[in-house]
Amino acid sequence: MNKIHKGLCAGLLASVFAFGALPAQAETYIVAVGAASNSLQGRSAQKFAEELQTRLGDADKVEFYADAQLGDEKELMQKLRLGTVQFTLISSIMTNVAPEFALFDMPFLVKDREHLKAIDANLVKTELAPKAEAAGLHVISTWENGFRQITNNSRPINTPADLAGLKIRTPSSEWRVAMFKEWGSNPTPMAFSEVFVALQTGTMDGQENPLTNIVGANFQEVQKYLSLTGHVYSPTYLTTGAGTWGELPENVRTAVSEVAASVQDWSLNEGETADKELVDKVRAAGVEVNEADKSAFIAASAPIYEAFAAKVEGGDKLVGLAQSLAD
Repeated sequence: MNKIHKGLCAGLLASVFAFGALPAQAETYIVAVGAASNSLQGRSAQKFAEELQTRLGDADKVEFYADAQLGDEKELMQKLRLGTVQFTLISSIMTNVAPEFALFDMPFLVKDREHLKAIDANLVKTELAPKAEAAGLHVISTWENGFRQITNNSRPINTPADLAGLKIRTPSSEWRVAMFKEWGSNPTPMAFSEVFVALQTGTMDGQENPLTNIVGANFQEVQKYLSLTGHVYSPTYLTTGAGTWGELPENVRTAVSEVAASVQDWSLNEGETADKELVDKVRAAGVEVNEADKSAFIAASAPIYEAFAAKVEGGDKLVGLAQSLAD
């Protein structure tokens, strides 16, 4: 038996030397999002997956899942840490990872998308990303989720007073909940995948989201009013596990970084285009659309900034830096 074993080993070695080293084991990289596949988050993640596959070629496989097939944002965030999913998009619930990310929950902070790119380069990468890293997550790039608007089934929202008593779904974000309480509504955190049914059944009167998410999830089918408040610019972060990032081959890390930068530009452009087109689509579905009085909302938002500065260490500095980048 020993001679047979040695003979087999010798034969295998001879084959390796004759035909070259055995091919490396192909890796599978999973890109998954909780958002709807036809939302901007879903389309951005799919574009990233497709372009990454092109860059990596046949050596590795990139799989894409949307519509919460592998879980909602909270579940996917845990899967990043476990390494069972390699890439996802995390939006508002990043505040649960590190309180400093609540900067983006401050109302009317982001002026436009060029301002967002400046904040990403000069604040997210330097001040916020290290906080996520310490919590086991590696932020690769900041993409578009969009300027958030309010829909509901009761009445047009022109000022904060119009929100009085309305049950409004929010993400699981302490500051978004605080904001809508400050404005007089009854905010309720809920997973995005549950919102359509909640609106349809009347469990919730309304919700707030970027237009791309509103139309992507067909909320116009179960809502009567769209109020253009633009109260928060909500980014979404292309994220992987800190452990996963450290274990990726150098060529894969380079490909991921370069593709992510390209998709950032694409997603911001898509968001700007969508803002101009999707209002008409919502209106065509029979939804009444109004422009809210932003000055009234801004005036009612001062306590949110004061609470953020008091509760989040360095909050004043973050707000000041973000505002300084608007010029």
